[in-house]
Amino acid sequence: MTAPLLTLTGLHCSRGGVPVLEDVSLTLHPGEAVVVRGPNGSGKTTLLRTIAGLQPATQGGMVRDGDSIAYLPHANGVKGTLSVAENLAFWAGLHGAGGVDAALDAFALGVLRNRRAQTLSAGQKRRLALARLLVTGRPFWLLDEPTDSLDEASASLFADLARAHLAAGGVALIASHADLGLDALVLDVASYWPTGAGARFGDETFL
Repeated sequence: MTAPLLTLTGLHCSRGGVPVLEDVSLTLHPGEAVVVRGPNGSGKTTLLRTIAGLQPATQGGMVRDGDSIAYLPHANGVKGTLSVAENLAFWAGLHGAGGVDAALDAFALGVLRNRRAQTLSAGQKRRLALARLLVTGRPFWLLDEPTDSLDEASASLFADLARAHLAAGGVALIASHADLGLDALVLDVASYWPTGAGARFGDETFL
């Protein structure tokens, strides 16, 4: 079998010094996807941030190549004063990749290519952020609620592109409340809460 792009072994995560998740173990091979589920404030974002390398694990092991990861958080990360095409060209240049026109077409942004990002609707900005995934050339998509602000047609478009990414040997770890229609393992973070943490995570804290 092809070597995994992610291996978690007994991973423990915390946020602000508060234990959030304990003993998470997971392996992702090329072509596989995992959808991370759980109520608001339950640790989904903390897990993704830890895998992305934005915060350290407090215990356990993690094997992944950070240069293989394209991370999309809640924030879109677009530059408002740049056009749609300029935003993608910046990211393509940063990663030494290309395909700006293909990415624009894939997310139905071609007609908006010369519009400044600050003039876009919330859904259009999210599509621009998702299009960035296609110009990174990276096989590991790490996505936090990727369909936020998307209408049904755009969410379906993303799901189709995610399936194509997996079919080409990519992997995806996606925190989402939505049914994306992907053939994916479901990881319920509630199964990894520290003992007695259930009541603490009912306050919608951004974790």
